[in-house]
Amino acid sequence: MKKYPLYFIALLCLFWMVSSCRKDIEVFINEDTVVDTVIVDNGFSGFYLLNEGNMGSNKSTLDYFDYSTGTYRRNIYAAINPTVPKELGDVGNDMAIYGSRLYAVINASNKVEVMDAATAKRIGQIEIPNCRYIKFDKGFAYVTSYAGPIEINPDYKQKGFVAKVDTATLAVVAKCIVGYQPDGLEITDGKIYVANSGGYMGAGNTNKYERTVSVIDLATFKEEKRIDVAFNLHHIKADKRGDLWVTSRGDYKQLPSRLYFIDKDLQKVTDTLPVAASNYFLDGDSLYIYSSEWSYITYSNVITYCIVNTSTREVVTRSFITDGTDNEIEIPYGIMVNPVTKDIYVTDAGNYVSPGALYCFSKEGKKKWAVRTGDIPAHFTLLSKG
Repeated sequence: MKKYPLYFIALLCLFWMVSSCRKDIEVFINEDTVVDTVIVDNGFSGFYLLNEGNMGSNKSTLDYFDYSTGTYRRNIYAAINPTVPKELGDVGNDMAIYGSRLYAVINASNKVEVMDAATAKRIGQIEIPNCRYIKFDKGFAYVTSYAGPIEINPDYKQKGFVAKVDTATLAVVAKCIVGYQPDGLEITDGKIYVANSGGYMGAGNTNKYERTVSVIDLATFKEEKRIDVAFNLHHIKADKRGDLWVTSRGDYKQLPSRLYFIDKDLQKVTDTLPVAASNYFLDGDSLYIYSSEWSYITYSNVITYCIVNTSTREVVTRSFITDGTDNEIEIPYGIMVNPVTKDIYVTDAGNYVSPGALYCFSKEGKKKWAVRTGDIPAHFTLLSKG
């Protein structure tokens, strides 16, 4: 499953079963905390942060940081939409703004929640089973879906698909079948590139993982080829030249997580960088990467922070947090860089079952502030002014 090895899946399930019998389960409240000085000249009103929440607990929440006041607002969806049953839903997996709307992919609730981007007021939802990640192009949203139930199973039969959604009507108008358990996707040069993981099938059996990127022609919405990359793919992103950067989780044993480069013209992997990559954020030519690499051999995580220059394909630094405060972060889980101020934002999932934290670092890698979030803070999107 997603970013959790089986060890953590079992732990989360046990915690949920125990906590569901308790009478003192924590309820997230809406609260505001001033954490920074007013920033008025960076071109953005603020940013949203989607907290995944523990699977099965219906605790995905939405936070907002306001640049005009330096205020961090926690759990705003529930406050703004008090009449919505079950609030935001179960496991927030991705988020993006397109036009005037904010889209939140809620994985286990089998929906994409659609809100007004300026207010976070609910507009509606798009029903897509086991949905994962979202991208947009020319009035349509494209959403990856595992298609079948949430189930660790080496004999999983259901291939995934990419759903094509009309953003005007919020209706699914077409589907394109891809590989098993497709995760991240990217749209560039008239193609959709989809990272197939096989995550449900590969647990316990490396040879069951998928290892390809599906290439879909946008005009026909048909899969036209597969690019062989590596086992258990996750994220995929195009740089400003249109070349693609793909992350592999590895097998959590002998095969390490790695970052792969796909040449868009040759349509194949031409470079492998010796860095582990759980997630990344691209700012110009700088790819900011963190990794929390779990190993079933050592039963521990190896955590790293690095920057890769996508033009030269070289590692610039292996520690973009420079003041030693990375030791405060237990499990890095989300990342964003403000393209104007170059402030670096890193989230901490902590123990996965209680509120996490958001850290802000200067462009020099020095800690500026930190604030409490919801459970498993993960996904950012910047809100432009106006």
